[in-house]
Amino acid sequence: MTALDIFTYSGQQVRTVLIDGEPWFVAGDVTAILGFQNGRAAIARHTEPAQRGVSRFATSSGDQDSTILSDSGVYRLIMRSNTDGAIDFQRWLTEVVLPAIRKTGSYSTAPALTEDQIVQQALTILVAKTAALESKVAELEPAATAWDELASASGDYEVADAAKILARAGIETGRQRLFTQMRDLGWILRGGHGSWKAYQSTVDSGYLTEKPVKHFHPKTGEVVLDPPQVRVTVKGLERLRVRLGALILTP
Repeated sequence: MTALDIFTYSGQQVRTVLIDGEPWFVAGDVTAILGFQNGRAAIARHTEPAQRGVSRFATSSGDQDSTILSDSGVYRLIMRSNTDGAIDFQRWLTEVVLPAIRKTGSYSTAPALTEDQIVQQALTILVAKTAALESKVAELEPAATAWDELASASGDYEVADAAKILARAGIETGRQRLFTQMRDLGWILRGGHGSWKAYQSTVDSGYLTEKPVKHFHPKTGEVVLDPPQVRVTVKGLERLRVRLGALILTP
């Protein structure tokens, strides 16, 4: 039987367990918070076999086997969640849960620190984080300025133009790569003719639009409707900047 540590995020429990010194999370808790209607399908589709496992826990209904996810598996699901709070959930994991778990798992037998040692340790961490933050701000300032200039317009953008805007905002991407990234995020899929098609949920969220495309038949002169063109809205650009930027920062 495995012992659980239980955390609470926005009123929902997040059960965790240490296995060989590494934190694992009860998959059902994670998929519920990230808004996946079919948690099992999301886990099978978006995580690798090495990122998931099964562990037995004591519950009010008796001992039960539950699917668990490594921290890297949880990050994979976060990146593919369309829930607005997914990034906040990631920050909570990285800033609150994982440090608490790793401190308990690694230092529970060490001598307790004195008050002066705790203060000194906190100051050392604060100085290091401040220096790193100042360096990061200086690095990102030109990209942030470019973003403000380019993403402040209205309307929508062809994917190639959207990729250029994101690139100037510090996101490594290009036209074909952005199509792949949006597919991995669950925004688009391949249509019947091999062309990209937006999921209706993403259109309803205001992230993408589809522009009708047509051409004239070279022999008959008749109008022929082509598969619609996927275009990225300003709201979609901002969402992609956050989601793809989080992928870069994920440990």
